[in-house]
Amino acid sequence: MDLKSSKPTIFLATSDAEAARSFYEQVLGLALEVDDAFALVYQLAGAELRISKVPNHTPLPFTVLDWQVPDIDAAHQTLANKGVEFSIFEGMGQDEKGIWTSPDGGARILWFKDPDGNVLSVSERA
Repeated sequence: MDLKSSKPTIFLATSDAEAARSFYEQVLGLALEVDDAFALVYQLAGAELRISKVPNHTPLPFTVLDWQVPDIDAAHQTLANKGVEFSIFEGMGQDEKGIWTSPDGGARILWFKDPDGNVLSVSERA
């Protein structure tokens, strides 16, 4: 078994598949591959995103999915234009856009939530 070369699947959960589908397709621009009784399935760069349909989903309080982008300011503008609200975490020292810069300057991260409260982010890494 060689897991490092096996295709991964990322699991998230939703208790409102219609709202999740609208967000992931219309706001984030993902293309739906499957919508069945169990999950919404999307293909990402080399990985499958499976958003399981669960009746009582409780989101985790930390980031569950991040996309690495070449220009976080452009990503911020694109998401803001789609109506995304950004998460501000007390004590993190984020800028006016909500972007946090790591102490070593090697990463800039912008957090937001999907309709179920799953914490997502985009990051620009040096």
